[in-house]
Amino acid sequence: MTVVSAKATRLSRSPWRTAWRRLSRNHTAVAGLILLTAILVACFGAPLFFDYQRDVVGVNITQRLQFPVDGKPLGTDELGRNVLARILWGGRTSLAIGFGSVILASLVATLIGTAAAYYGGRTDSLLMRALDVLLAIPAMLLMITFVAIMAPTQTNLMLAISVSFVPSMARLVRAQVLAVKDLEYVAAVRAQGAGDARVLLLHVLPNAIGPVIASFVMYIPGGIMTISGLGFIGLGIQPPNPEWGSMLASGRAFIRDAWHITTLPGAAIVLTIIALTLVGDGLRDAIDSRMSNR
Repeated sequence: MTVVSAKATRLSRSPWRTAWRRLSRNHTAVAGLILLTAILVACFGAPLFFDYQRDVVGVNITQRLQFPVDGKPLGTDELGRNVLARILWGGRTSLAIGFGSVILASLVATLIGTAAAYYGGRTDSLLMRALDVLLAIPAMLLMITFVAIMAPTQTNLMLAISVSFVPSMARLVRAQVLAVKDLEYVAAVRAQGAGDARVLLLHVLPNAIGPVIASFVMYIPGGIMTISGLGFIGLGIQPPNPEWGSMLASGRAFIRDAWHITTLPGAAIVLTIIALTLVGDGLRDAIDSRMSNR
């Protein structure tokens, strides 16, 4: 490696290191990251401590609506099922759909937004008008229609939520690519005969994607709230499989006699949203500062 290339590598990496230092010094973001890590470890580590058939969906009427009870520190629901086990297993579903829908929407939105901004003209007009049509339809109505037509499986729910996220995400990508594509260094690369793929992958997207990623992270809380809302109205993951929104719905009839059935899943949703919001805000501030100082 030459001295010039080594120096260029250090310069290209230093802004990201600066962003990481800014994030690590943001105490609220670190607290959110710790809380989020604990939630992820607890939920996705649930199979190590609870058997799905016995603890999550197994019925034991003799222990219904108890709080607490031996071996079940968070009590039982109306069918005698372990509330702690159901919260953790339900969290696996809610988190998987929340993260998965944002990742899927991000990939599609990046392709659409990049193509629209880079090529412009008719390509831009056609893609943006198609997104305008989707934006004209209320997001919840779009998802309810999608789920009503398709079966409410985890994959279909993920697709429904991601479709509702794509239009606004694609506009974010388009705006960032428009800001970068006509800069001098991009024009210089084009003048050297580089193809569109090389220009986009090596020069435009790496310099446009930072603020986009920070913005996309803020969609994850919305994804979790959305799947919980669909579950609450009966269009999410179907019983007996647990999901935070459906647990809220099934427990509301017993809230006077067994408050824990509804309150604890609700608390799980709130804590997860708070953790994700703190991390997202910290990441956005760190990356925006990185881009402004680039």
